[in-house]
Parts: sequence; structure tokens; C-alpha cells
Amino acid sequence: MPESAPSVPAVPLASSTSGSAAPGATPLGVARSIAGAFERCAAEGRSALIPYICAGYPSRDDSLALMLEAADAGADIIELGIPFSDPLADGPTIQKATFVALERGMTVRGALEILREFRSRRDTPVVLFTYLNPVHHFGLEGFVRAARDAGAQGLLLTDLPAGADRELERIVPAGGLDLIRLLAPTTLPGRAREIAAGASGFLYYISRAGVTGARTELRGELAREVASIRASVELPIAVGFGISTPAQAALVAGIADGVVVGSALVDAVGRGGVEEGRAFLESLRVAMDASRG
Repeated sequence: MPESAPSVPAVPLASSTSGSAAPGATPLGVARSIAGAFERCAAEGRSALIPYICAGYPSRDDSLALMLEAADAGADIIELGIPFSDPLADGPTIQKATFVALERGMTVRGALEILREFRSRRDTPVVLFTYLNPVHHFGLEGFVRAARDAGAQGLLLTDLPAGADRELERIVPAGGLDLIRLLAPTTLPGRAREIAAGASGFLYYISRAGVTGARTELRGELAREVASIRASVELPIAVGFGISTPAQAALVAGIADGVVVGSALVDAVGRGGVEEGRAFLESLRVAMDASRG
């Protein structure tokens, strides 16, 4: 049976200490859109920082705290991972975090509650990152509705090839969520255009084949590949998988619209908790901004 959708009302953002939004800020109670986040970055001449955070790792409260700290440390968009028991696209680091979160009781409903609490305090766009199984178990339409009500702006399903589920591809955007798509180094230009046609928000380019995980170096062909995709599509392009140091983030920031960091952040949190996670993100933000001169 599908997990019943929680009654999750949309929660307005907490007001600032001055009682009004700063000039040019998003109005209180309204989260920024993903497109708006990329437009803002482009106007400021920088690349978007997009950290991945696993709901429930290392604990429920720590993952919420990390989302808040990430927003304050310069994250432009946050990926909130909903744990799944068979995370085939993820490497050892995120798999371990996922299993810890599940062992400590994290569920789809619990992840949405974390998002709802975050949304009451920050306007940073959030993309829910998960697999098809939890979504279908919850109930597709109920999930999309609950995700939007909790404050999500997008959905990324790692095991949904473009064109594989037309009903889902219709329901997700109709429900108000951007459907984020993955592109791989093996994706041909024609297929990239097909994928982009059914996507919104941004395209997530996998920097290398395989599963997620931090790496010591990036492939030399990355810049050429991103440029080739950019010539074929109009959506912003974010690059992820294997980015683990400020130097690598700066390199990618120079060639892509966004930089996604997952395993390295999970590692940092595992070593030193939320405080080390924030320090790591701050180091990425500084390096990325410096790369754009």
C-alpha cells in the first residue's frame, strides 16, 4: 500500500529581525525558484553551489542543522537526499550515510518534515534527490503534492531514464516541481537534447561514469564535454560526482553553471559534524568565487 501523504501545510518563512525582507530579497513566505537561483548567480558572475545532504544523517536534527548552515555558508540550491535501502547510483560514502539514516528511523515523511522546518527559516531552493521506489511506495501524486507543500522546488530521480515513465514526467511538473535530469559522459548530443526537452530547473552532468564518491582528480575532457552540451541545450548545467576539494570546485565553477558536492561533504560531516560540514562548504564557496575573478 502507498504510504499515506502527510498533511503538510505550506509554512511561511520566519520574518527577519527587522520585520521585512532586505532590498532585492525574496519576499517573506516565498522560496526562490531554481531558475531564479541560477539567474541570480549569472547576474553576479558566479557558479551555483549545490550541496547534497542526506536526510537523517548523522541524525535527524543534524541534517536539518546542516541544511540551515549550508544556506548560510553560500549554498544556492540544496539537494536533500531521501534515503532508500538500495541506492545503486551512490558510492560507499553516501550508501553508508543512507543506511545510518534508515537505521535511525528516517522515512519519506520524515524527510519532508525536515524540509518543512527548513523552509520555515530559509528561502534556498531545495531539490529532493531519491529513487523511484520510495516515490511510488508513497504514491506518486501524493508525494508530489506533499513535497511541494513542504517546500520543495525540484525532484531528481536517479533511476528514471527520460521517456521511461510518461505519467510521472507529466505529473511532476504539473504539480509544481522542476524535474531535474542526469546527463552522462556517454550521452550523445541528440539524446541530450531529448533529455533536456523534458527537464526543467537545470541539467545535472555526471563528471564521470560510475557511482558517486569523492575523487582526487577530474577528467581533462570535462570542459570540452560541458561546452558541447551547452551548445545543444538552454538549461543551466551543474556538474557533480567526484568533486571533493576547493580546487576542483573552482575548476568546475569556471566551466559550468553549478557545482554539486555530495560525498566529500558527507565525509566532512562524518569526521567533524555540522561545524566541519559548514567549514568545508565555506571553503568551496570562497574558491569558486575566486575562480570567476
